[in-house]
Amino acid sequence: MLNYVSGHRADTPQDFAELALGTPPELWLGVDGESDEERAARLDAARDILADPDYRDLTDALIRLAARVVDDHTDLFNVIPLARPARRRTARRGAAA
Repeated sequence: MLNYVSGHRADTPQDFAELALGTPPELWLGVDGESDEERAARLDAARDILADPDYRDLTDALIRLAARVVDDHTDLFNVIPLARPARRRTARRGAAA
């Protein structure tokens, strides 16, 4: 079975991430063994993309994607849900009318 997203073939999870973001994930995450010069060039390209008005919502998309990955793989990230603190009521002072 072949998978297509917006007319583009996606064979791997990386393909889906790239199609969801519109850019390769390596641009934002880097690659193992990259030199300082390669890292600087990659970050420069990322800044240029974020400056483009067509990509102004990209940071939100990256955050949503990262949150979804962490949520889907809680066993890998050792995520423990925290209990929500009870709401504290503050006493109102003053004369009743």
